[in-house]
Amino acid sequence: MAADSTPPADDTRVRASAAVLLRRPKLWLVPTVLCGLLAFLLSLLYMGGIVNPNGELHHLPIGIVNADQGRPLPGQTTNLGTQITRSLTADTSGKADWRPLTRAEAQDKLASGKIYGALVVPADFTTTTAALTTANATTRPTLTVLTNPGMGSLGSSLASRITQQAAQQASLAIGIQLMDSPATAAADATTRLVLADPVAVATQVGHPIGDHSGLGLSSFYYTLLLVLAGFLGGNVISNGVDTALGYADNEIGPWHARRPTVPISRTQTLLLKMVMTAGITVLTTTLVMLATVGILGMDASHLPLLWIYSYCASLAVGLGVQAINAAFGGIGQLVSMFVFIVLGLPSSGSTVPLEAVPGFYRFLSLFEPMRQLSVGVRAILFFDARADAGLTRSWIMIAIGAALALLFGLAMTHYYDRKGLHRFTPQPSG
Repeated sequence: MAADSTPPADDTRVRASAAVLLRRPKLWLVPTVLCGLLAFLLSLLYMGGIVNPNGELHHLPIGIVNADQGRPLPGQTTNLGTQITRSLTADTSGKADWRPLTRAEAQDKLASGKIYGALVVPADFTTTTAALTTANATTRPTLTVLTNPGMGSLGSSLASRITQQAAQQASLAIGIQLMDSPATAAADATTRLVLADPVAVATQVGHPIGDHSGLGLSSFYYTLLLVLAGFLGGNVISNGVDTALGYADNEIGPWHARRPTVPISRTQTLLLKMVMTAGITVLTTTLVMLATVGILGMDASHLPLLWIYSYCASLAVGLGVQAINAAFGGIGQLVSMFVFIVLGLPSSGSTVPLEAVPGFYRFLSLFEPMRQLSVGVRAILFFDARADAGLTRSWIMIAIGAALALLFGLAMTHYYDRKGLHRFTPQPSG
């Protein structure tokens, strides 16, 4: 290791002062422009994805289950369940994508994360409603709202609100039919008040998740941990290798040292960093699971699968970081931050449903790593690791991402080596 670079006591070189350097406009230019751009872009990208979910909401998938077997009310050709289903599926507001399903189909789609909730019309709905106009009425007709907390607290909340509003509108429409019935002409004021809004709405959890699941957000935060472990780990490894090989200074507090430079090509350096990333990711993945599941008690099943998936996901991010750093050099860390974090967070669909974000973020979600990884984590944690819950797609995208990282990184370093664009080789001082 080279000696400390502190100049000897008799060094008579004139030292610059901060007061003098601060008067140089060129010193301010690059940091000011970059910091300003970063603040502006981060504000636009982050807030743009969450600032107006209600205004951006469109085609949120919600099931409608019509199990009504009652006979139509007098003067009607269809029972009330069929009327409600037709009204919802003909809705042109575009906020919800109402999907007619059987109860079994709705339960399956809730359990695979294909719908955010469902509205269920029971088998005796029309019969119970018709009884309200007679002396035989014992209970109010009830519509059931099913929620899906595994789709995230906001997504489930949006679906629940839309479904409850639909149930309320259906109740008022049914009330109009009952009020127009001759059987209610002699009803007293209290009875008519009940008949004007006759339907009760009950809310149930359609697909339960554990109490230690962060209200459905643990999948997002766990994915974020995997991405951060890959991103930060990749950069730490890259900087550590460059320091150990003598291509970067080692500076800790007031101590500064520079190791002798090891002659090595860009391609071999990248291979070294990628192999180290693969090895160290074993440790980081294990520690992430130890902290989240073992110590904090996060609800998680399929633990061997979760570990393997977590390792491959974090490794794919780490390989991508190494490839980007090798290709872009000093600004590589900034580029990889945008690729894996800045653009990934608002397009992940984990906190705000993709159906409630602007189209730009839905476009990003087609290939942004965090979206691909979060769907797989959600499938493992909340949807019994079902392939049709997005796990298969996530595995495919992890494989594609890792392959692209290898191909891109090695292609760029091979090109630089072939063109003779070798890394600057600093000579140890002293």
